[in-house]
Amino acid sequence: MAEIVYMPKLSDTMTEGVVAEWNKKVGDTVASGEVLAEIETDKATMEFESFYDGVLLHIGVEKGKAAPVNAVLAIIGEKGEDVKEILANAGAPAAEKAESKPEEKEEKPKAEDKPAAEAKQEADETPAEAPKAAAETKAPAAVPAANSNGRIVASPLAKKLAEEKGIDIQAVAGTGDGGRVVKRDIDHYTPYIPAAPVAAGAGSAAAGVESFTEVPNSQMRKAIAKTLAASKFSAPHFYLKMEVDMDNAIAARNAINASGDVKISFNDMVIKAVAAALRKHPKVNADWMGESIRYNNHIHIGVAVAVEEGLVVPVVRFADSKGIAQLGSEIKDLAGRAREKKIKPEEMQGGTFAVSNLGMYGIEDFTSIINPPNGCILSVGQIKQTPVVKNGQIVPGNVMKLSLSCDHRVVDGAVGSAFLQTLKHLIENPVMMLV
Repeated sequence: MAEIVYMPKLSDTMTEGVVAEWNKKVGDTVASGEVLAEIETDKATMEFESFYDGVLLHIGVEKGKAAPVNAVLAIIGEKGEDVKEILANAGAPAAEKAESKPEEKEEKPKAEDKPAAEAKQEADETPAEAPKAAAETKAPAAVPAANSNGRIVASPLAKKLAEEKGIDIQAVAGTGDGGRVVKRDIDHYTPYIPAAPVAAGAGSAAAGVESFTEVPNSQMRKAIAKTLAASKFSAPHFYLKMEVDMDNAIAARNAINASGDVKISFNDMVIKAVAAALRKHPKVNADWMGESIRYNNHIHIGVAVAVEEGLVVPVVRFADSKGIAQLGSEIKDLAGRAREKKIKPEEMQGGTFAVSNLGMYGIEDFTSIINPPNGCILSVGQIKQTPVVKNGQIVPGNVMKLSLSCDHRVVDGAVGSAFLQTLKHLIENPVMMLV
């Protein structure tokens, strides 16, 4: 008897999935436990195994298409079985459901349905944005204003900037009073380059021709955008920065790695130090829950990992109870499986604090957006050799910059600063992490 395979709910926040790849085609034999397809969720792309033995009779969602959870994904049964009646009883094929995207079903509120104050605010903002839009427009027909003597009307600063940048100010459209060219017009100016005729078969990167490639957003990219936008615009972020002397950490790492037994990275040392510092400052190991603040007694550290589709944050659980070598091994395993799309959704949930390290890309200093509901995220830059003052003398030193992003609803400045001081002390004195 044929069995319906439904779009699975592979994460707690998943509402729809995209078929990234079919590992079987209609007519192929399928065994229970075999990977049937790769499903892209809001958190990761995961392998989906069949629960049934039989022949793949029907594919309900084509590769690259989206369908809601519990839509008909496939039908598996005996060769030659008629699937029409099964599909009729199951409802419309998932492929048809996928054609109507969720966002298209939502009707935008009409202007008359909006509160009067909101409607007025939108009306006020529209004219306020007009000058900015005009400044950013690249239309070649825009002509700057001139007075009766033919002299270009521009501010002294705009003239100076145009001269420094080699811009012909006569070609710049002014957005100031009376068409006056001002600083923002120079800052936003892009010279117009007429499009040259393109020969048939010519490449899309021809010189002087505007072109682009538009790629649909993946489920993960949509989730990242939604989550981080909500965090940035709802959580009052503030940032604390500190420099760390890495000379002792470098010496300790070299000694450990020279033993030949284990290999650790500076990131492993930072994670260990963060875990130890959180144990001493539990108010930083907290989540914003809306009506309350959750102070976590356990320490689960999310480690940001770049993957092809975006950014995932695997979680190292009970990090404070693990040694540096064990942490390093676990982080390497989680990161590797995240890049190979083998990581499970539950392995990316439950973090109480997060760390993002861009030092390997040569980034010295940056700030991160907090991953809700966490109260903080630590940004780690590269180790840079630079002159430092020690014992009144300027000597070569190795410095690493840390930046702590804090949700002011959860963590106050003094609390975050005390945490950073402890973290700095631990990294600068690695032996203290063994205590």
